[in-house]
Amino acid sequence: MAVKKYNPITPGTRTRVGNAFAEITTNKPEKGLTTSLKKSGGRNHDGKMTVRQRGGGHKRRYRIIDFKRDKDGVKAIVKTIEYDPNRTAFIALVEYTDGEKRYIIAPDKLTVGDEIVSGSGAPPTVGNALFLSDIPLGSPVHAVELQPGKGAALARSAGTNATVMGREGKYASVRLPSGELRRILMTCRATIGNTSNSDHALQVLGKAGRKRWIGRRPRVRGVAMNPVDHPMGGGEGRASGGHPRSRTGIMAKGQKTRDKNKPSSRLIISKRKKRKSK
Repeated sequence: MAVKKYNPITPGTRTRVGNAFAEITTNKPEKGLTTSLKKSGGRNHDGKMTVRQRGGGHKRRYRIIDFKRDKDGVKAIVKTIEYDPNRTAFIALVEYTDGEKRYIIAPDKLTVGDEIVSGSGAPPTVGNALFLSDIPLGSPVHAVELQPGKGAALARSAGTNATVMGREGKYASVRLPSGELRRILMTCRATIGNTSNSDHALQVLGKAGRKRWIGRRPRVRGVAMNPVDHPMGGGEGRASGGHPRSRTGIMAKGQKTRDKNKPSSRLIISKRKKRKSK
């Protein structure tokens, strides 16, 4: 993928860095694989706002993605590489030899005309979906299942990948994008390769309006509020607000929020690496 800079003909384009969409081959989705997408605007069933900074945004159609990759032993040809407004990675339209079409998350370096297949016996090449028991150690993978047959849950966003580190008993050790080392059942599937659109993080929106198009409303800083509205609010002049914390009082730096008794904790070999403060 490549990014492009814009001539500063307006204040919004002065700092904008956009996606060049060099890999995209069509701008029309497969009609039979799309459905309507309902927006809540951050409101619950009573109409009460439960999530702030949500609302507006451009109208979208949801692309139905095959996260299970359970059509084993049937070869498929990549027909298009497409943009999906509902996720950061690109998607690929594949057509199986029996005529069925499905969308998958497009791996990096997958091109139109490539052949992919899933299931046991498939070669460990980019785009093929295999069980963790069949994937060579050290291979980068994405779209990793957490529970057999439930569908991909891990390493699905743009430019991410997990790594199969080892096997012991019925579990495979997988290094996740966060740095966490975790045991996952070897009967779970994963797709070979990294996800596409690796330069997604290099984009710069350029103006607040582009954030509104995505469906994000303005966010007010806690220190700019009154004491009744936020724990960090109030004070004389430009007060810093004290210890950083959320609107509900949860400390923002260092407080553990993960349940100590969460059942899946026993499957974590080493926790994710903490970011070093600059």
